[in-house]
Order: sequence, then C-alpha cells, then structure tokens
Amino acid sequence: MPADVGPWRPQLPGYISQGVFRGLRERGISWCEITLHVGLGTFQPVRSDTVEEHRMEKEWYEIPEPAAQALRSAKSQGRRIVAVGTTATRALESAALQYGQELIPCQGETELFIFPGFRFRLVDGLITNFHLPCSTLLMLVSAFAGREQVLKAYLEAIQSGYRFYSYGDCMLIL
Repeated sequence: MPADVGPWRPQLPGYISQGVFRGLRERGISWCEITLHVGLGTFQPVRSDTVEEHRMEKEWYEIPEPAAQALRSAKSQGRRIVAVGTTATRALESAALQYGQELIPCQGETELFIFPGFRFRLVDGLITNFHLPCSTLLMLVSAFAGREQVLKAYLEAIQSGYRFYSYGDCMLIL
C-alpha cells in the first residue's frame, strides 16, 4: 500500500453527511475519532448459563493522541462524552479501566464485556441502534440505561415502526 494512504475511513456522503457535522460544529459540539476493530464475537449471543461466564473475543482498539487530548479536555471542563456506538463505548471504557480518566494515547486488545452492574468511568451518553435480544450489545445498552428504560424504549420503537439491527433507527441515551 502506498505510504500516503491512511487507514480505511467510510466516505462521508451517505455515511454521515457534512450537514450533520456542520450542525454539530454550529452548536459547539466537538468530536474525535477512535478505532475498535469489531470481531464476530461482538455479534454472538450469550450462550453461557450466567452472564458472568460469557467471554468476549479479543478486539483491537486505538485511541490516538488527538482523541485522548480531546477526551481529557472534555472531562476536565465537565462536558459529556457521548460515544457513537457500542464499539466506541467498549474502546473508551477499556482504556478508562486501564488508564483512568486521564487517558493517554493507547492501543491494545480488549475483551471487555459490559453488562448490567458495570460502572462506566468515561462515557456519559450513547448513540446506538436497536440490538438483538440476548446479545452482548443489548446488555451493554441495558448496563448504560437500565433494563426498564431499555424495555420502554424498545416497546416505543416497536409501536412506532422503527427499524432494528445495524441499518435501523437509533437512539440517544443520556
């Protein structure tokens, strides 16, 4: 691969429009990019008798210097960290478990399985889609919002005809 070709990034048109970024910027909302290479294990249902027995497959993540600096700055200013996606949440919380809120640029593997009872250290909000029952993704959302709130949101989504799964509608949880 030529040296001037960076890591793969989705093309913005059709993925997240420039209008969305412009609207965020106009409202004083900043963002940063991190990476978690999702493995198939993320999408596997929990098959163990108890949730504590389930093991996640290792996935590689990276929080580069600009992101670590932006996250430290946001926390020191009392601003919210809103993760876009469960994968971003897992990467951020993995790093926070290892380095605390004083994040440093880091990369490594994570097997972090977030389920109800988990204490979030860095993430204050979450944007995510509606996930399958018995999935680790739904358990992460339930850990963040609480089981009853998630059940209410799913009931509303079903009654309103929302689309589920990876290409469906999403929700903001604060």
